[in-house]
Amino acid sequence: MNVVITGAARGIGLGFVEHYLSIGATVWACYRSDKSGLNRLGSDRLKTVQWDVTKEKDNGFIKTSAFPDLIDLLINNAGVYGPDKETGQSLDTVTPDDMLRLLDVNCVGPLRVVQRLKSRLISAKGKIANISSKMGSCEDNTSGGCYAYRASKSCLISVSKSMAIDLSPYDVRVITLHPGWVRTDMTQHSGLIDVESSVKGMAGIIDNIDHYSPGAFIAFDGKCIPY
Repeated sequence: MNVVITGAARGIGLGFVEHYLSIGATVWACYRSDKSGLNRLGSDRLKTVQWDVTKEKDNGFIKTSAFPDLIDLLINNAGVYGPDKETGQSLDTVTPDDMLRLLDVNCVGPLRVVQRLKSRLISAKGKIANISSKMGSCEDNTSGGCYAYRASKSCLISVSKSMAIDLSPYDVRVITLHPGWVRTDMTQHSGLIDVESSVKGMAGIIDNIDHYSPGAFIAFDGKCIPY
């Protein structure tokens, strides 16, 4: 099984790397600039690739990075929270630059990755899991704020749904996942669940992707999230 994971150097991404290595997969772990936690993993089935998802890459990059011809699973995990909720993402403080930066990383980034790896996913009749957040749900938004982060994750849900429809004729299945409030650097380790629990839940959903409608928005515990 060939698995590609973006944002793989720490947190949830690193948790995915460890999970798929543990079940015998070969993993291409993509990181922006620092391998961080990947340095402590010793496995001949681990391949590391420096890939900043905000940068345009041509097919030459894909070839020189030695991605496999068949990709069974792509996990688009790379993402950022952006400025502090209270001081940088309120109605009065959020800036157009912050809005555009988070949209670029959290939504356009996964789109870029899929565009570059699409043929290899199609060849394998593979799966794509886009990691969004319940904060991207308009219906679930009862507290306001977090303008840039919410908008970027909401856009990803929409893009992911279109991917699911467009790739369905090629038997490539797409799902959007909410990892839960996880104890990572992004949450200052104040979340409700640990990385292992989040990853285990999401991996189980990916394994059973055919049980969900194309592009469904699903939480780590298997519950459908209204968009």
